Amino acid sequence: MSGDDKAAGAYRTIGEVAATTGVAPHVLRYWETRFPQLRPLTRAGNRRYYRPADVALVGRIHRLLGTEGYTVKGVQKLLAIEEPAVEAPANLNDPSAMLTAIRDRLQHALDAA
Repeated sequence: MSGDDKAAGAYRTIGEVAATTGVAPHVLRYWETRFPQLRPLTRAGNRRYYRPADVALVGRIHRLLGTEGYTVKGVQKLLAIEEPAVEAPANLNDPSAMLTAIRDRLQHALDAA
């Protein structure tokens, strides 16, 4: 099944994101080390699952670096100004961790408003 066959809100694998955006998987892994906002979910065996917001962010980073002429450092600064990273919980099966992450995201949104 290709990434285009999935529902809009479905998570994507690194291969699907690479095929959709034209960004190679090794570049996506590198970007994860450079942009704290890009944090796909990781499961067993370090498999990455990108949320729709992650895919949109990959597209934006790709456009800023490739088309608009930003440097990695420039994109880092731009993203840091716009929206600080919100960490995903380490254990996605822990309801308490999920609720804490949701609370933190809501608090962040209220603080930014």
